[in-house]
Amino acid sequence: MAFWLDLMFGNPIGLLSMIVIFSTIGIISYITWLFIMKSAPQS
Repeated sequence: MAFWLDLMFGNPIGLLSMIVIFSTIGIISYITWLFIMKSAPQS
């Protein structure tokens, strides 16, 4: 665990990659939610 914390917050490259990974997950889940809402039958 200490290795991962040092990898994430010890250097700017690790922090930047964590930001990129989490924003990618956020964008993908937003697009998935949008697709589910659009494909749901309209009442």
